[in-house]
Amino acid sequence: MSQPQHPVGPAVHPDGGPDGVPEHVRLRLDVAYDGTDFSGWATQPDQRTVQGVLTDALSTVLRTPLRLTVAGRTDAGVHASGQVTHVDLPVSLEPQVDRLLRRLNRFLPPDVRVRAVTPVPDAFDARFSALRRHYRYRVTTAPHGAEPLRARDTVAWPYPLDLGPMNAASEQLLGEHDFAAFCKRREGATTVRALQRLDWAAAPGEPGVLVASVSADAFCHSMVRSLVGALLEVGRGHRPVEWPAGLLTRRSRASEVLVAPAHGLSLTGVDYPADDALAARAETTRRIRAPGVS
Repeated sequence: MSQPQHPVGPAVHPDGGPDGVPEHVRLRLDVAYDGTDFSGWATQPDQRTVQGVLTDALSTVLRTPLRLTVAGRTDAGVHASGQVTHVDLPVSLEPQVDRLLRRLNRFLPPDVRVRAVTPVPDAFDARFSALRRHYRYRVTTAPHGAEPLRARDTVAWPYPLDLGPMNAASEQLLGEHDFAAFCKRREGATTVRALQRLDWAAAPGEPGVLVASVSADAFCHSMVRSLVGALLEVGRGHRPVEWPAGLLTRRSRASEVLVAPAHGLSLTGVDYPADDALAARAETTRRIRAPGVS
């Protein structure tokens, strides 16, 4: 979201109206949700979405229409334990902020929770100020499939997986590359991303469960699930270790790459710089990212 525009006139300040009087208060909302019954984050006509449910609840509680800006637009079926969004409230509603967390969660369905509501500087932008996003992907090779209490966030994979080749292939993908082979292209959007972490480990105390940890400055559409899909093929021995990195020379989506099921994926966190670096980070991101960043 860009900074609010104010009428031109004397004594107009960038953070407020005439004489520096604030016109709004910006809030950061930390959000968790089970994505199973949602058609993704972004509002869509006649579809149940996280943004739609959360916006409706906020607007009902505060009795005013509001707009949310999110750190990462998750797809249908994808979960989040560390999603971040921001919203601007009219300054007249500032006295309600202290009670907003409890009031808001009373209006939300059980599969969405707002975990924290925090006033932030105007320079904070949930989307453009982010330094990196963190995801995890859960898969089990147990012969009985996923445990019932984890069936919504763990994919049952019917073949044995070898962690050694999967991690070797993952390491070759690290760094800044054009990930076009692993993305569903959006018109005008770049597919260049800086992949900072991608590794696999056995989940402690969960026999047969493997977890991929993935971090990047940003992700293009379906990138994490496509990377996971490629690495699962390496892990089962159907592709060599060098195959996923070899696809980085492509400039369009690789049709042979499996897009792993959505429900194994969760957005677990978003990192931001210190307050005095928020504006600079947002400006840098806007310069290098075309529409479609997530």
